[in-house]
Amino acid sequence: MKDYKIPAGEARERTVAWPDPSKAAALTAGLSGLEIMRGIRDGRLPGPSMAYLIGFRCVKAEPGETEMRLDYGQSLENTMGMLHGGAAATMLDTTMGCAAHTMLPTGAGIITLDLTITYLRPVTARTGAITASGRVINAGRRTIYVGGEVHADDGSLMAHAVGNFSVVGERSRTEGAAGT
Repeated sequence: MKDYKIPAGEARERTVAWPDPSKAAALTAGLSGLEIMRGIRDGRLPGPSMAYLIGFRCVKAEPGETEMRLDYGQSLENTMGMLHGGAAATMLDTTMGCAAHTMLPTGAGIITLDLTITYLRPVTARTGAITASGRVINAGRRTIYVGGEVHADDGSLMAHAVGNFSVVGERSRTEGAAGT
């Protein structure tokens, strides 16, 4: 396959800066999952590198619930002029994992086991900004089950998801503790 050459005058650029992720452990040492997420929300701690790349930010961090917001940008479009599904999937995976993380004590973390997404409507420039939310449905000792949604500013549901997240590191909670 030949490389497509962008015609002169049509090239667009986007510069991305992100903090060194290897320093996150030192910055978050001694903090619970909720304290970490509130620090990210408030700008006192760095967010995940992928959030800087895609351009979303944490706007809500409460026990068992988080929200991420993305202003629509053409750099995230597919060839049909819609937000690439992978951008919405990344937002959902992140906000759902972060919602699970808010339930954890110091020293524990989350990794995604599975994520199922259903896309209901395309996100376009006309849609504008979107918000992805994650809410813990059930928090067990080893896994946390989370639901997520992507909404447009007008309230339209654009996508919904469910996922299981594995708890890694130490956790003092008992199996089956209900989430919020």
